[in-house]
Amino acid sequence: MRVDFAGGAAEWRRKHGGGRGQGVARACGLKGGATPRVLDATAGLGRDAFVLAALGCEVDLIERSPLAAALLEDGLARAALDAEVAAIAARMRLYRGGAAELLANWPGARPEVIYLDPMFPDTRRKSALSKKEMQAFQAVVGADLDADALLAPARALALERVAVKRPRHAPLLAGLTPAYSLEGDSVRFDVYLPG
Repeated sequence: MRVDFAGGAAEWRRKHGGGRGQGVARACGLKGGATPRVLDATAGLGRDAFVLAALGCEVDLIERSPLAAALLEDGLARAALDAEVAAIAARMRLYRGGAAELLANWPGARPEVIYLDPMFPDTRRKSALSKKEMQAFQAVVGADLDADALLAPARALALERVAVKRPRHAPLLAGLTPAYSLEGDSVRFDVYLPG
């Protein structure tokens, strides 16, 4: 397993993924010419962060899993050497550590948007398994059992919104009703206002 921002699925999504019409872009407020500064507090393999950076956003990524952080670091280093994606990778900065602690003591400028896509226990209604790569990643990283605890510090730090990606039928993060939701076929983006 490796993070490849220059080829494969990342390349396809960059070229054909739908631009600012994608759910993650709409949830993070990319409309018109707006390209907010985004903090992806649960970076994982960096796929959504890369989409946002490809659309022009400055994106800070937090990853607490040493393995996932190493994969991201390697992927960003290789992307920096690729002429097609080097400028995109330059808009992404990786922070290693726990999101709750970093959100409470953020060292940089406050982001307009905080994006959360936590792993969680499997609650799917269907028996189909996720792709092999994601199964392996989930086996190593595990579920984010403290995901509910991220919403309050994220809302305290964000200037404009907190966007939370969830499976379509998953319970609300921390049991809190969002300002609004954007629903797709399999995922839902819940948008919370700061405060």
